[in-house]
Amino acid sequence: MRRVMGYEARFRCVAGCAGTYPLDQVIYRCPSCGELLEVAHDLEALRDRSAAAWMRLFDERWMSTRWPYGSGVWGKKEWVAPGVRDECVVSMAEGGSNLFWAERYGSSLGVGDLWLKLCGNSHTGSFKDLGMTVLVSVVRQMITDGKPIRAIACASTGDTSAALAAYCAAAGIRAVVLLPKGKISTAQLVQPLANGALVLALDTDFDGCMALVQKLADEPGVYLANSMNSLRLEGQKTVALEMVQQFDWQVPDWVIIPGGNLGNVSALGAGFEMMMTLGLITKRPRICVAQAQAANPLYRAYKQGWDSFEAMTAEPTEASAIRIGNPVSVRRAIRTLKAFDGVVEQASEEELSEAAAAADRTGTYACPHTGVALAALEKLVARREIKKGDRAVVISTANGLKFTDFKVRYHEGRIPGTSGRGRNVPVELPPDYEAVKRAVLSDLDRSAK
Repeated sequence: MRRVMGYEARFRCVAGCAGTYPLDQVIYRCPSCGELLEVAHDLEALRDRSAAAWMRLFDERWMSTRWPYGSGVWGKKEWVAPGVRDECVVSMAEGGSNLFWAERYGSSLGVGDLWLKLCGNSHTGSFKDLGMTVLVSVVRQMITDGKPIRAIACASTGDTSAALAAYCAAAGIRAVVLLPKGKISTAQLVQPLANGALVLALDTDFDGCMALVQKLADEPGVYLANSMNSLRLEGQKTVALEMVQQFDWQVPDWVIIPGGNLGNVSALGAGFEMMMTLGLITKRPRICVAQAQAANPLYRAYKQGWDSFEAMTAEPTEASAIRIGNPVSVRRAIRTLKAFDGVVEQASEEELSEAAAAADRTGTYACPHTGVALAALEKLVARREIKKGDRAVVISTANGLKFTDFKVRYHEGRIPGTSGRGRNVPVELPPDYEAVKRAVLSDLDRSAK
């Protein structure tokens, strides 16, 4: 991929092996050692602008109408994929999502400066749009330039497949999706179907789907879209840039993020590191990766002091998108956590359900994966690792509307092992004014106590 505007990005080995590879080469692992690759930018070229000049440029582009800069990702194009020509960009105004001040929820925990980065306020309803716009744009340019790519394929627990299918549909590229049968929400299943993808529902879990799609990507003309392809992470790293920009270029003290395949935490770290290197910020936040107790291999490794990492068979969890026992980005995630004085927490089904319900009562509509992060936040606050005056940001990875069945079952008391402290059910009444009045006034009296 040619150098544009003097800026260039290339693949390199995460383990430090010699050699780099162009972003339009079909390659996912280092040819020397087999480790994953990452995208490396020509940082010296990027120093042609001062930190203040980059901040001004990004602020000028924020939510603009100038193509393609109105996207939260492509507004930072030079830092993401500078070699993609504007006419090849496939964008749906992803990014730029609300940084929600969770004032009432934070006050209930004793944290006055708590925020939720609502990444689910995106085209397909999750943060996966941020990475998919980059990957599909690069592939579109590859096809335009004569590369024989016939389809883009992914394994998914729901959100990746939705994003891939939508962006491929917009680009006119065939999408192939491998899903674990019966293990994703109805909303997540129907998204790729509606966008015309070839959807294969397999009688296995995500890890089984992942093993098969990696083999499928060895076939001529099939390109891999999972986060082991670090093009995805380049888009996802803009979450870090956005939140700092939304705080007028100030860095929060803590960021809590759900972790499944673990590409998201390494992407988050990459965004902060790039800002540090180019002088836009002067400190790193602490990062907490939150895992469901039923799928917690990173948490187990953390509790053992990173001495070893062992994959596991993930058990059923309401947080289905992070039900992953063998994450492909584990090395990158551990490296990020060490650099950011990071921690790993876990949440039981009870804890994630109750945390999501508590946040909902203060104005959110949290997906179960965000519930995992909120439960981790509550534990960090209880241990006073997050202090009263700290600014904390919880990354909400998906729109709660994708998981309405989770909400319904919670409020109907049908999630096993949960107490349902925050349950709220309709009050069924006859169409009689006196009955309605009694119900309303009685509720107001209870609320006043």
